[in-house]
Amino acid sequence: MPRRPAVPAKANKKSVPAASAEKQMASFIAKFAPAVAKQIRACRALLCKRFPTAIQIVYDNYNFFVIGFATTERTSDALFALASDSKGVNLHFFWGSKLADPQKLLQGSGSQNRFLRLPNPERLSDPHVIALLNAAAAQAKHPLPLTGRGVTIIKSISPKQRPRR
Repeated sequence: MPRRPAVPAKANKKSVPAASAEKQMASFIAKFAPAVAKQIRACRALLCKRFPTAIQIVYDNYNFFVIGFATTERTSDALFALASDSKGVNLHFFWGSKLADPQKLLQGSGSQNRFLRLPNPERLSDPHVIALLNAAAAQAKHPLPLTGRGVTIIKSISPKQRPRR
């Protein structure tokens, strides 16, 4: 996968050089079992290819490792996210309750968020999933840039985490 520009991470109020954001990402993903780690990398690569100008906002939280794909550096402008735990990878739509879902692929009953499980990266190539991704991008408050490349921002790293394996 081609390298994406990165911006400094802030972990414990210390700034990390921009060049190490991808190394940090690799270390976050390395915490997972090999099969899940491979799936995270493959899903991320497919979404980067489909949405090359999206800004990736990364959280290595207590429960989940999350890569949000956003139109701005604000988390509230995320279109969707990959959320991974020891069981696998899910695709979350922050405004999924507003998406048309005639195939009833989306799970969840909250007032806003919906998700679907990704048993394998190929699920992202399903025409119905592509339609959901495109609809999420189309309903964004701020559109994705037409040119350029997105950046990767490491937003937070939780000192305590559930086991990733």
